[in-house]
Amino acid sequence: MSTLLKLEKVNKSYPSFHLKDVSFVIRPGEIMGFIGRNGAGKTTTLKSIMNLVHYDSGTIAAFDKDMKDFELENKQRIGFALSEINYYPNKTIRSLMKVTRKFYKNFDENKFLEVCRLFNLDLDKKLEELSSGMKVKYSVAIALSHHAELLILDEPTSGLDPVSRDEILDIFKEIVKNKDRAILFSTHITSDLDKCASHITYIHDGSILYTGSKQDFINSYAFVVDKTNNVLLEKEYIAYKEVDEHIEGLVSSDKKDLFKKKGIEIKEPDLEQIMVYLERSKNHESFTL
Repeated sequence: MSTLLKLEKVNKSYPSFHLKDVSFVIRPGEIMGFIGRNGAGKTTTLKSIMNLVHYDSGTIAAFDKDMKDFELENKQRIGFALSEINYYPNKTIRSLMKVTRKFYKNFDENKFLEVCRLFNLDLDKKLEELSSGMKVKYSVAIALSHHAELLILDEPTSGLDPVSRDEILDIFKEIVKNKDRAILFSTHITSDLDKCASHITYIHDGSILYTGSKQDFINSYAFVVDKTNNVLLEKEYIAYKEVDEHIEGLVSSDKKDLFKKKGIEIKEPDLEQIMVYLERSKNHESFTL
């Protein structure tokens, strides 16, 4: 199977927001980070994939089968979790397991218990008693217990402490290491993607600006630290700002030589720098105090 998930020209209109021709593909072995500002369309896209939002046009297929025509069959093979688990908060993990196993024909109770032990999840704790990190681990345990081939997670590391985040990212890398499963997760914590993502899909105002290899995305840009304050080069920036009497900004990789010839420092950007400066270039906001 060449793809686990494929979106083609998915559109969804609300009175004040539109998804516009959203298209991307996820293949086995990939960890795809889904990034964009709050309100850019990440959660709407994820809900559309799972038919929790009825999109207006386009196609979504998982495992080469249309999600509308094969919804129940496909969902048996997908592990899905929104950013906050709030169902049955007074139920224990043990009692929730007994409910959950009725929905998945491939539910493996021994696997679930094994993963809970690995994650140090107390089966007799109520859901409302779990920390944010433990709730994420519980969601992953459920997904692994029915042998999900594709995990779709909305902001799984949001609100976690650095140690818990690092543990979750290591778990993600372990899940895909055999190249038979994949993970799609939305996040605004781009440093998490620096550590674990192989691919990036970047959405801005409902439209996909980039989808593909994370490294190719990074290689498309360069980060400039200009302590000469060369005003003649300002027009070459995608966006820039003045920092401590020098200029910092983002340029496309084909502009690097212009700056190097002037003895200006060039660095490889990280994902946060790319996203921040791309958003600055697309949102020329001004404020009057």
